[in-house]
Amino acid sequence: MLPTELIKYKKNSQKIIALTAWDSISGSIAEEANVDIVLVGDSLAMVCLGHKSTLPLTLENIIYHTNAVTRGFKKKIEEQPLVVSDMPFLTYQCGENKAVEYAGKIIQNTFAKAVKLEGAEPEIQRVISRLIRMGIPVMGHIGLTPQSYLNLGLKKQGESLESQAKIKEEASILEKLGCFSIVLEHIPELLAKEIQNNLSIPTIGIGAGNYCDGQVRVTADLLGLNDDQPPFCQPIIKGKNLFKDKLREWVNSERLN
Repeated sequence: MLPTELIKYKKNSQKIIALTAWDSISGSIAEEANVDIVLVGDSLAMVCLGHKSTLPLTLENIIYHTNAVTRGFKKKIEEQPLVVSDMPFLTYQCGENKAVEYAGKIIQNTFAKAVKLEGAEPEIQRVISRLIRMGIPVMGHIGLTPQSYLNLGLKKQGESLESQAKIKEEASILEKLGCFSIVLEHIPELLAKEIQNNLSIPTIGIGAGNYCDGQVRVTADLLGLNDDQPPFCQPIIKGKNLFKDKLREWVNSERLN
């Protein structure tokens, strides 16, 4: 799938479903679940690498894990989900030239067909515009932006009228710059609905209600593999407890043999 095909989904009112992946096993599971997008998100810093935030993730990490994810795919390439890779912290905040170089390395050295950037500040706008002009598709991301948590925290965004106006303006700007879709994270449902109605490109929500054109979730959150869950994602199974109990049963049975 190419990034531009998602716009057809919106026109046809076809829901877009995305999951994160961080290695070949999670990539294989996401593909077999028939998702539309596999996001190699910077959440892998916490899910897979044990960090307390997304900030320590490096460019080398994202390239390594994107390749691991796509090695897990089994379908014909034209039937595989769209792979989008997050650009790690400080790979796009340090100017257009560096951003093009780093995004280019992701596209050139993996099977990702797009990158995702957080924010819509003037500096980020210039980076997004340059990336798209250079032939690199960009997925936007506004609302709660985890790479900015030291300034914004990890709280819900868009609670005040001023904040809502800012987020709506940012969404419009990202569309005009040429983003093929926008992630809306942890904002009020009615704000997400208004943005969704005003854009011709898809909105993909995470903690933004049910009115978005699609939904993305961190797979480890859905499967209950983390000790701490975000408030907007209840696990569909208690995976960590399930696996832990079953492995403990096996260990105890082996000790008795």
